[in-house]
Amino acid sequence: MKSIAVYPGSFDPLTNGHLDIIRRAYPLFEKIIIAVAINSRKSSLFTPEERLALIKEVFKGWDKIEFDTFQGLTVDYCKSRGARVILRGLRAVTDFDYEYAISLMNKKLAPEIETFFLMADNEYSFVSSTIVKEVARHGKAVSNQVPDIVNEALLKKFENS
Repeated sequence: MKSIAVYPGSFDPLTNGHLDIIRRAYPLFEKIIIAVAINSRKSSLFTPEERLALIKEVFKGWDKIEFDTFQGLTVDYCKSRGARVILRGLRAVTDFDYEYAISLMNKKLAPEIETFFLMADNEYSFVSSTIVKEVARHGKAVSNQVPDIVNEALLKKFENS
């Protein structure tokens, strides 16, 4: 039986690495909810509404994908949406250490929810939202690392700052 997966993240901004994880997970689940985490203690380049709008545009026409924002613990959000899987991407060993610790805590909090890890494709193993923002901040296109609409939004955001 296929289930509902939540793909949580700040997505500030969405990268081709994120897109690759969704593309590969898409046939495995009945529904994937891309959930933009709102963290008031973290300073973001894009507002949650801007991030959600960009994500919706990128995944327009993907009928098994829903979009949402949330605050608080991911497992609580999963429970509220009837999701039994948290989808996460891993780029390197450092990601694994961090994500593994979180998955163990999530398992303690909600034993019925599984964490599903997908390894990043080699092409995207170095791509991070932080690096993408830094390159774009200096006026360089990052079209190889993000969808076109995100590249345009990044350049526009930094052009106005």
